Amino acid sequence: MAFLLTSTDLDRLERDRVRGVTSREVVKLFQSRGARLSAATFRKYVQAGLLPRSRRVGRKGKHTGSTGLYPVAVVRRIDLIKRMLADGLTLDDVRQSFVAVKHRLEEVQGGWGALVSELEQRAQAHPRRREVERELARAEREMRSALRRVEKVGGRIATVRRAGLEGVSG
Repeated sequence: MAFLLTSTDLDRLERDRVRGVTSREVVKLFQSRGARLSAATFRKYVQAGLLPRSRRVGRKGKHTGSTGLYPVAVVRRIDLIKRMLADGLTLDDVRQSFVAVKHRLEEVQGGWGALVSELEQRAQAHPRRREVERELARAEREMRSALRRVEKVGGRIATVRRAGLEGVSG
């Protein structure tokens, strides 16, 4: 299978769409490259835990509602999922692969980042602000280190699982 999107395409998209993309934009992008991706398939990937849920963002204007935005990283993730499926893996294989582990790690990182930001804001008014900031910085370094270790373990597990799958089919 040819690459659906080049690294340059993905880098440009991530730079240009920092706030996020809609599911409709993602579907159109893949369809324009000849890939089979429908809105229903996109939803199925979200429901399977392979993609994050959207965050609702209000639109300007009275009574215009909101729209769901996904992090631009979903484009890379869908590209990877499509490649894995083209290599003969099933959706269940993909779900049990490192893709799902990576998704969970990103959720943890996002939640951790939000918590640290909130605590940094609160620390501004703390009488021992410098000490609190040092502790937060230390905790952040330790968390990044722990996440890297978990990511490595997840990668090793996925590699072993993938090797086992190849052995069964080969």
